[in-house]
Amino acid sequence: MTLVSVRDLAVSFGGTTVVSGVDFDIEAGQCVALVGESGSGKSVTARALLGLTGGSVNAAELRFHDTDLRSASPSRLRRLRGREIGFVSQGALVALDPLRPVGREIEDSLRIHTRLGAAQRRARAIELLAEAGVPQAAERAAQRPDELSGGLRQRALIASAIALRPRLLIADEPTTALDTTVQAGILDLLESLRDAGTAILLISHDLAVVSRLASHLVVMSEGRVVESGPAERVLAEPRHPYTRRLIAAVPTDRPRFERLTDRPAAAPAADRPQASRDVVLSATGLRREFGSRVAVDGVGFALGRGKTLGIVGESGSGKTTVARLVLALERPDAGEVRLLGRPWSTLTEPQRRERRPGIGAIYQDALSSFDPRLTVGQILADALSGGRSRRASPEVVALMESVGLQASLASRRPRLLSGGQQQRVAIARAIAPRPHILVCDEPVSSLDVSVQAQVLDLLDDLQRSLGLSYLFITHDLGVVRHMSDDLLVMRHGRVLEAGPTESVFSRPRHDYTRALIDSAPRLG
Repeated sequence: MTLVSVRDLAVSFGGTTVVSGVDFDIEAGQCVALVGESGSGKSVTARALLGLTGGSVNAAELRFHDTDLRSASPSRLRRLRGREIGFVSQGALVALDPLRPVGREIEDSLRIHTRLGAAQRRARAIELLAEAGVPQAAERAAQRPDELSGGLRQRALIASAIALRPRLLIADEPTTALDTTVQAGILDLLESLRDAGTAILLISHDLAVVSRLASHLVVMSEGRVVESGPAERVLAEPRHPYTRRLIAAVPTDRPRFERLTDRPAAAPAADRPQASRDVVLSATGLRREFGSRVAVDGVGFALGRGKTLGIVGESGSGKTTVARLVLALERPDAGEVRLLGRPWSTLTEPQRRERRPGIGAIYQDALSSFDPRLTVGQILADALSGGRSRRASPEVVALMESVGLQASLASRRPRLLSGGQQQRVAIARAIAPRPHILVCDEPVSSLDVSVQAQVLDLLDDLQRSLGLSYLFITHDLGVVRHMSDDLLVMRHGRVLEAGPTESVFSRPRHDYTRALIDSAPRLG
């Protein structure tokens, strides 16, 4: 039975059309995926079904079951939302009320749409959390969102969305930035809902995720559908150049240094240092405690010049704490970090100051790492001068060009740039002092697949031209396999497995490593 019919959908804001000519159907028990980059119109298209676009919506047909959504009254749309159409957004932390327990959040829809009493609503909320795969559901129901991990918050949001057993579930980037095993659990849950008869409209830029769930793909670019068809056919034999570029940008199973985009590689520097066995960064026996919790326990490694050491593991495994210890933002309770063969973590900050330019960092949320008062040019001038000047110079222009940024962007503030441009500014700032080592902490996890590919290619180019060494931290196994020469697998603060990346992937020795690899979604 066809549950959703969309024909020639158009959405505009203030006279500007952002979505045009969109067609698709969804049947009960079917998953249809809208895929494309940020700004392609995916979320706006989905919100048109909920009456939540905030813009002008026109369509030849926009129907949910027996309701014409074009002429439905606001009260009718409110009755549909939650009861008939559930909605799961990407930002679980901001979508859930930070001041209330998650159980109360789930109880709201039951209070509004049912006649259940308070005790019945509370019991039902706990049942829904358990159905969504939340362990110790009664205990979790009493906790606020900030007391839960990202995966548990996302499951709580799904529990709220399915509380009234909606016929249609709209899931907008439900697994973005989640750990591999957590992501697999969310996909299992969505798969079970689909198999039980729920129609799902899945919005994602992750083609590996949609290939597992969706039977039909709608590929969008700049507000229009460029390709549509059975998922298996679209992924195996894409007909549109844009779809082919999206698929080519996926790093999973792509060899080290193979380019993910068709952009030409940067020319190597004349004095490019060669990768070598020289150890530029080492750690032995690192331990870091926070009260009674041991965040890092006995971690050691050696990073060679011009090489990349990847660190993978779930949230709470200690990856980011290791990064902070390496950057000397935290002091280890035991063990030592050595930089270029000399003591580092044991020094005082005044003793480290002169050597700080030798190690830099790139973070996941580039925008939050910038001073919002400064322009791009001022940020980079500050980095080039070691904080002594924010004046424009030819060196700023050359630095921007080295990371693929137009010089005209120097006068803009970072918030006016795209996500990919912001990350390029972050990379330019990091390489400005000419470091030997960059600590990359989830540098591409929140980026679209094509923008991610551009950033990964850029990091490869800079490594080969400047001889940089990377400590590359990520939860994405496809990314880390493509980028890393060697790999550490961490869990509960300990290194469970270490070795050459291909050896770890092809012959994992630890059960946890095998579980991580098996749970990673794959394209096709």
